[in-house]
Amino acid sequence: MRAALPVFGTVPPVVAVVGPTAAGKSDLGVALAELLGGEVINADSMQLYRGMDIGTAKLTPEERRGVPHRLLDVWDVTVAASVAEYQRLARAEIDRLRALGRVPVLVGGSGLYVRGAIDDMEFPGTDPGVRARLEEELAALGPGALHQRLAAADPAAAEAILPSNGRRIVRALEVIEITGRPFTANLPGPESVYETVQIGVDVGRPELDERIAVRVDRMWEAGLVDEVRALEAAGLREGRTASRALGYQQVLAALAGECTLEQARAETIRATKRFARRQDSWFRRDPRVRWLSGAAGDRGELTGQALTLLGDAVTA
Repeated sequence: MRAALPVFGTVPPVVAVVGPTAAGKSDLGVALAELLGGEVINADSMQLYRGMDIGTAKLTPEERRGVPHRLLDVWDVTVAASVAEYQRLARAEIDRLRALGRVPVLVGGSGLYVRGAIDDMEFPGTDPGVRARLEEELAALGPGALHQRLAAADPAAAEAILPSNGRRIVRALEVIEITGRPFTANLPGPESVYETVQIGVDVGRPELDERIAVRVDRMWEAGLVDEVRALEAAGLREGRTASRALGYQQVLAALAGECTLEQARAETIRATKRFARRQDSWFRRDPRVRWLSGAAGDRGELTGQALTLLGDAVTA
């Protein structure tokens, strides 16, 4: 029997569905938005890019089941991502929905984006001189060397940022140099600006690893390589953020002759598994996240558990 729908006040809370990639966040987000009369707000940094559909597991219009999805397909692949800009866009959507009495369902695994949307956070500015110097070092030394430097200065930041993500490594080192403090020290403790219920979708590591491998295989079968070719013609290789996305980075390397397509597929699986562990570690550090099992089984059961959790949170 399905759990009763929670009854919210005039201004509903934000519901955030978080967790690692391939855990089932998107499906749960759609189900909750559908039942609660809400809309989904994307919190996956790579789904903000137009044309990056297959490799980001963006839901098709049919899979969205008529539920409006906001902040998909916002930027061209040549645009460098900005958490501060995302924060502005996400809060505008949250405020709009709450003013209408509709439930904002924030869905995604980009931890800093989720926090930027719902928490009291201000992002440090930039110093063009420092940024230019670090980017020159990135070009000369590669992201691995800068990641080692970041690990020495701020181990927590290094754990959260992939060693291949040169843009984010440069940003973390820039903030450290500008503020004189570790990058993570500039992130305040969890203090929400909205009434928020965060639901974490938990899947055991062996099952999650298998889901990731199956997902990547399906992406290849669905035409990821052709998608990357088309985006390369649109400037993907020059995009400082989009070109580093999992799957896209590996296929670009294959298209440049640096590896075979089969090697790119295998590396995508390995890199995605590593990334999923980093996502899980990020969200585990937030005591506000309430975890539900997303193990294989009845998806309706997960939705029912989430509805019960929401009802308990509202009446607490």
